[in-house]
Amino acid sequence: MFGIRRPLRRALSLGLPMTWGALAIAYKLTCPLAQQDGLGARIVTSVVFFAVGTGIVLHVRQALLRELKQVRRVAGAAQSVLLRPLPPRVDGLDVAAAQLSADRGATVGGDLYEVIATEHGVRVVMGDVRGHGLPALGTVAALLGSFREAAHDEPDLGRVLRRLDRALTRHLHDRAPDTQAAEEFATVLLLEIGPDGEVHALNCGHPWPYLLRSTAVEPLARVDPLPPLGLFPLPRELPPVRCGPLLRGECLVLYTDGAEDARDARGRFFPLPETLTKAANDHPVSPQQILRTILAALLRHTAGRPTDDIALLVLANGRECSSLGARVDDISGSAARARPATTHPQPTTHP
Repeated sequence: MFGIRRPLRRALSLGLPMTWGALAIAYKLTCPLAQQDGLGARIVTSVVFFAVGTGIVLHVRQALLRELKQVRRVAGAAQSVLLRPLPPRVDGLDVAAAQLSADRGATVGGDLYEVIATEHGVRVVMGDVRGHGLPALGTVAALLGSFREAAHDEPDLGRVLRRLDRALTRHLHDRAPDTQAAEEFATVLLLEIGPDGEVHALNCGHPWPYLLRSTAVEPLARVDPLPPLGLFPLPRELPPVRCGPLLRGECLVLYTDGAEDARDARGRFFPLPETLTKAANDHPVSPQQILRTILAALLRHTAGRPTDDIALLVLANGRECSSLGARVDDISGSAARARPATTHPQPTTHP
C-alpha cells in the first residue's frame, strides 16, 4: 500500500532478533578464519560485524518509524473526514469540540460527535464505540453516516435512534457475521435543541451531559439510560426525555466516559464536576474557554497519557433573548389580531 520495497519487507519479516541471530551465526563461521591471523584480525572482524549489525538495526528502525508516521497520517486524514471540524456556531449555538486518543501519538479514536441544524431543531450525537484505534473507525463511520442522513429525514428523535441501531447492526454483521459481533456495542446520546431552547434527549448507555448555569453545575437529566446499542433490541416505544430549556448563556458539556474514568498516578478519578465548576466561574465563559480548561486539567491529571479515548463537546446558547420560535409566534399573533374577523375559516399551511 505504501510502496515498501522488497528488501525492506524481508528485513522487517525477519525482525531484530533474527537479524542479530544471523549476524552471530555468520561471526561464528568466520571467527576460525580470523583466529589464524591473530588478535588484531579478530578485533577487526568483531568491529565490522558490530557496525553491520548496528546499521541494519538502525535501518529497520527508521523504516518502521516512517511506516508508522505514514499510517498515522492516513488514519488522521480518514478521521478528519469522519469527525469533520465543527463550525463555531450552529443556528445560534456556540460550539467547541476536541478529542484525545488513548493511542499515544495517534489521532484516531472510537469516539464520535456531530452537530447539525435541521428543520426539526439542532440535533446532536455523542457516542463511544467499544475499543479504540483503527478497528473502531468503521463503526464510527457507520454511525455518523446514518446520523447525518436521519437527522434531516426523521421528524421524531426516536426514529433517528432506530436508524442508528439498524446501521450498527448491519455494520457488525458485515464485519463479523459470527458470534463475535454480539460482543460489540456503542453508547449513543441524542439531543434535540428546539428554536425555543427546549432540550429533548435519548440516551443509550452514555453519560448524561452537564448543564452549566451561572450558579450551579448539574446533570442534564437523572433518568436511567437505555442499554447501549448492539447489546439488546430497542424498546417498542422511545419517548424522548424532556430536559427543560437551555437558556441564553447556559452551556451543555457532552463527554465520553474516558473523561470521568481518567486516573492519575495514585489511581484517583478525574474530578470532572469540580473542573466544570471552576470553568463556569471564569468570566467571560465561552465554549472554547471551557474546553481548554477541561483539556488542560485532564492532561495534568493523567500526566499526558490517558488510558481511554476522550471526546468533549461544549454547546452554549448564544441566541437572542427572543428565540426564533417566539418571534414566529409573536408575528403570527400580531397578524391574527390585525386581521378583521370573518365567518370563513382561513386555510392553514404547514411548512
